[in-house]
Amino acid sequence: MCGITGWVSYRRDLNEHQQTLNAMTETMACRGPDARGSWIAPHAALGHRRLAVIDLPGGAQPMRIATDDGEVAMVYSGEAYNYTELRGELRSRGHRFTTDSDTEVVLRGYLEWGEALAERLNGMYSFAIWDARTEKLLMLRDRMGIKPFYFYETEDGVLFGSEPKAILANPLCPAEVGLDGLRELFSFAKTPGHAVWEGMRELRPGHLAVADRNGVREQAYWRLGTTDARPDRETAVAHVRELLEDITARQLVADVPRCTLLSGGLDSSALTALAARRLAEKGETVRSFAVDFPHQAENFRAIDVSPTQDTPYVHAVAEHVRCDHRDIVLDGSSLSDPAVRRAVVEARDLPMGLGDRDNSLYLLFKAVREESTVALSGESADEVFGGYPWFHDERARTDTFPWLAGGMRLFGNALEPGLARQLDLDAYVADHYASAVRETPSKEGESAAEARMRQVCYLHLTRMVQTLLDRKDRMSMAVGLEVRVPFCDHRLVEYVFDTPWSLKTFDGREKSLLRAATRDLLPQSVADRKKSGYPGSFDPDYLAAVQSQTAGLLADDHPALALCDPAALRTATEATGDTVTQEQRSAMERTLDLAVWFDLHEPTLKLN
Repeated sequence: MCGITGWVSYRRDLNEHQQTLNAMTETMACRGPDARGSWIAPHAALGHRRLAVIDLPGGAQPMRIATDDGEVAMVYSGEAYNYTELRGELRSRGHRFTTDSDTEVVLRGYLEWGEALAERLNGMYSFAIWDARTEKLLMLRDRMGIKPFYFYETEDGVLFGSEPKAILANPLCPAEVGLDGLRELFSFAKTPGHAVWEGMRELRPGHLAVADRNGVREQAYWRLGTTDARPDRETAVAHVRELLEDITARQLVADVPRCTLLSGGLDSSALTALAARRLAEKGETVRSFAVDFPHQAENFRAIDVSPTQDTPYVHAVAEHVRCDHRDIVLDGSSLSDPAVRRAVVEARDLPMGLGDRDNSLYLLFKAVREESTVALSGESADEVFGGYPWFHDERARTDTFPWLAGGMRLFGNALEPGLARQLDLDAYVADHYASAVRETPSKEGESAAEARMRQVCYLHLTRMVQTLLDRKDRMSMAVGLEVRVPFCDHRLVEYVFDTPWSLKTFDGREKSLLRAATRDLLPQSVADRKKSGYPGSFDPDYLAAVQSQTAGLLADDHPALALCDPAALRTATEATGDTVTQEQRSAMERTLDLAVWFDLHEPTLKLN
């Protein structure tokens, strides 16, 4: 896993801009703490920070291969889980390898197949290849968008990076945010390709882009679709299990310590059990980590997405599969530490967080990194198999994104009233919802109810999952931890998306296929557990600190408050105990994030 960046310019000699390339590259230091590298040609410059996971001595980057017609150079982030098979195929075609890394397999795959390489890879990755033979830059991102990739067109080329901060380090890209950028920040309606910063774009999942002297063209190489297949229940359950066995085995491959992130839910427990079986064959014990909070049993309050506490289920799984388990216990003072908030906002580049859940995820990953470099996560199983409560109630039938159907916005009513009218978030969300629904592929002969649930699944797999994958990537890479997401393997996603909703819920519950495919691996209490999301802290000390810090911003008249409604925030800071609503708490947390973002980036707001 790594951080990548680069610059293509057809009117400059980039040999004269090493210092700028260095600045861009160093913004990615947290993503790659093990090594740095750069490469410059007259019209292309590539920078790389490395987190060594496979072939520790042999995977140095930027990687270059000289051909008879010119040099080809690449910066690569991620893992290609089928690199062993691809290397065998490339060897049969005459390629000779000098390393054992998947990086070299990807680069030689480009030499053999060109852009068609995209269709052969299985994994999580983003990379850029400068081909001096044609003076073109190929930029490519994995099918589900697990690894981030951003680019910014200039007058004579393009800037790119794993994160916006790499691009913003180049003086050609001003730190500007317009009205649509603010709409993205405050609506929680993720628009594929939108990067918030003016002029910057996020390479869409399953897309590639080519930059040449005529500009940048972007195209899809993969999209979710449907087939004529209609498997029966037994066949579907067996195939899901078969896929999960193969995916887990592939994603356990690493030359560094591995572990699982265990919440005691169906998703992470199934992965931990599968990993435990696989590693036991080699005489190894799987390690697992979970987050917890002091006095959680006394403070816990059931909410829609988290109706039960995790810890009893975590310990049941750890005992059942005999893993080496550790709880990471985080108190309110740690979660509310301004230094932690700053690290989180800096990692995400944007004030788009989920409050204490972001801070705790960062601290969890930081603790895990002390003992492991690679972690398997159950992220995205809810989007793939239909796990959220709103899949199964009236919210699934409303004309908006189901996760917004309850009416709560993460910023609450704390936007400055004039700005709120100008942004008109309801209209923005409605437009992007309608666009997403129009994209949804249909399946011939399915009922109106089945077609609607296919739309709901598509919304989650192309919108909501992007927010959560980006959060997972940024929080983990901020501490140099590689988190792998087996449920995002495109083979599994394609297969389950193609199955009818009636099969996904054949037992009258959420995630029926996953539960049936893994029940034999789990304690009954966990196999039958109702969906419960990533836990939040109910520590009253945390809430008190958030209120105090927000009151401090109000007293200091921080510049970020120009976007906020001080009266609404003041009311939230003065509320006591249980009278503080979840919406008020979220508004205060987002305001604190917003203030940090202003301090870090000093963004120019274009509100006309």
